[in-house]
Amino acid sequence: MSNIIKHNLFISVGIDVGADFSWMSIALPNQTFVGKPFKILHSDLNSLSLAVSKIKEAEELYSLESRIFLESTGIYHYPLFCYLRDNGFYVSVINPIITKNSTNINIRKVHNDKFDSKKAALIGLKPDLKVSLMPSDLALDLRNLSREYYDLMDNRSAYVNKLQGELRMVFPQYLKIFSKITTNTAMTLLEKYTSPDAFLATPKDEIVNSIRLTARFGLTYAYDKYNAITKAANDACIFGHAVSSNFKRIRLYISFIRKYDKEISSILSDMHTLVTANEWTDFVKQIHLIESYKGAGFLSAVSLMGEIGDFSAFNSPKQLFAYFGLDPAVKQSGKFNGTKVSMSKRGSRIARRVIHTMALISISKNKDGSAKNPVLRDYYLLKCQSKPKMVALGAVMHKVCNIIFAILRDEKKFEIITPEDHQKNYRKAKCGFAA
Repeated sequence: MSNIIKHNLFISVGIDVGADFSWMSIALPNQTFVGKPFKILHSDLNSLSLAVSKIKEAEELYSLESRIFLESTGIYHYPLFCYLRDNGFYVSVINPIITKNSTNINIRKVHNDKFDSKKAALIGLKPDLKVSLMPSDLALDLRNLSREYYDLMDNRSAYVNKLQGELRMVFPQYLKIFSKITTNTAMTLLEKYTSPDAFLATPKDEIVNSIRLTARFGLTYAYDKYNAITKAANDACIFGHAVSSNFKRIRLYISFIRKYDKEISSILSDMHTLVTANEWTDFVKQIHLIESYKGAGFLSAVSLMGEIGDFSAFNSPKQLFAYFGLDPAVKQSGKFNGTKVSMSKRGSRIARRVIHTMALISISKNKDGSAKNPVLRDYYLLKCQSKPKMVALGAVMHKVCNIIFAILRDEKKFEIITPEDHQKNYRKAKCGFAA
């Protein structure tokens, strides 16, 4: 997300941010530098205070206001940004892609922190420079939680795959007994007995009782599962091979999966608490607007708004599309035009993941066979007639992104509108404007 800096005469302060220290350079409107780059130690309040003094001295000496530009570093620039902002400075964040692609200010190929701070200061002097907006504390909180959620889910998936791999070796028939190997009943039984021999050596009533306590589907269900497990255990004695470490790893993987489930549940609870406590804010209202889209649940809405941060920074669907990294990477030079065009993937990985999920849900069917979103499903099927399925899905993701932008811009809940109705509404609005 970005705003455009209107160009007036000012002192540009460029800061190359690091984990423990940063380098600061001060540039005048004529692109000359004030002194040498200054090293700011994040753990030293005197160093931070001296940096503030140097900027104020330059302002007084040249009778110009300053603007400070920090390159986005993920997390490290936040404390420095807030410190400088709280000291009354105009502070902005530059996308690192901009600084990387800017023309080198030296013929020699130079790359170090001091030089990068000079480069950031000169880039800050450019007219119509696009800078990022800092999200609110609420947006930052929810962004951190959603990113942690997806990280935990990915790690959990890795251990689920490892668990399945072990079972394919020692107990492959067990994998088909339950709808998911991660159901509470499936994992509880594996924790208790683990090996096919242990299942066969355990009294029937004990296993049936364990199934009833965890599944709560009744006695018939428990007996059916017991019979299936007994058959699977006998089959595993014929096809299946194990050493003692296999069973230890199975229990270990299950313990990890349970720990991840607990942390994931805690994060979701924290998200709900934050949203509930801030219902009055425009940010939470925007979350609820996205929730109105059929295919976007609470998590998707929170994750998207967390990545967007401040929707007011976007003036068109294309800007939001590019911010998510869904825009095409153009390959063109002279008479050459690249035909294999893929997503740039420069933006938010989480946002792309959410939009991808929403697109898949939009083109899917309900249990009764009806389309969840008839308009987007028809659009997808039409695209599939001339394009590969993944390309068609990418086009649907583009549509979903446009819909999200329209929902937030118009501050109206989502409604499925056919292309014909959309054209009618457009003509009405146009005629009303002309009148």
